[in-house]
Amino acid sequence: MKNELKKSLKWAFPLAVITLVLAAIFSIASTAVLSDANVFSGTAVVIVIILIALFFDIIGVASTASSEAPFHAIASKGMKGAKYSVWLTKNADRVNTFCTDVIGDASAIISGTAASVVVVEMMQLLTNDKSGFVEYVVSVIVTSFVAAFTVFVKALGKGFAIKNSTKIIYKVGFVLYFLEDRLHIPILKILDKKRNNKGKKRKKAKKDV
Repeated sequence: MKNELKKSLKWAFPLAVITLVLAAIFSIASTAVLSDANVFSGTAVVIVIILIALFFDIIGVASTASSEAPFHAIASKGMKGAKYSVWLTKNADRVNTFCTDVIGDASAIISGTAASVVVVEMMQLLTNDKSGFVEYVVSVIVTSFVAAFTVFVKALGKGFAIKNSTKIIYKVGFVLYFLEDRLHIPILKILDKKRNNKGKKRKKAKKDV
């Protein structure tokens, strides 16, 4: 139990930090965009944020729905990106947590902020009533619509991800390969850092024996 708790903490703490950083970046970016926004541009920002969450949600679901076997077969043929796809399926729990929880939660917070801006702009267009009742009704309608639309597109996305999990994960793996090949960032080495460290320790242990 203690070892499992330590492993969970080692993974949960970096996730919390990443979430904090991403939420701050999204918040700053959305605030800058929404500073002079009207109803239409504000609505567009909300839709874009929901689509970003949908994109990552599809990757997260696909990683858990796919199996390693097809990617090992692809890797044996030397096809580019297969090694990354294998890593994504092996670490499906982490990939899913990052995509659905980290990105999803950050997007939900920012979309809520953007929705509130839309409410304010709608109030300025619709009425001069200062009683607060109309604003309350508009706020409920907008936030309910945003929540319903988010659930709707994510439900569609999950069905799509489950049916096309292998294709999706291979494409994501190919993108990671492309980024490493073009930008010369050792993505696979960074992702497999813990495994490589364990391999080195085992080799040292064998030498000592």
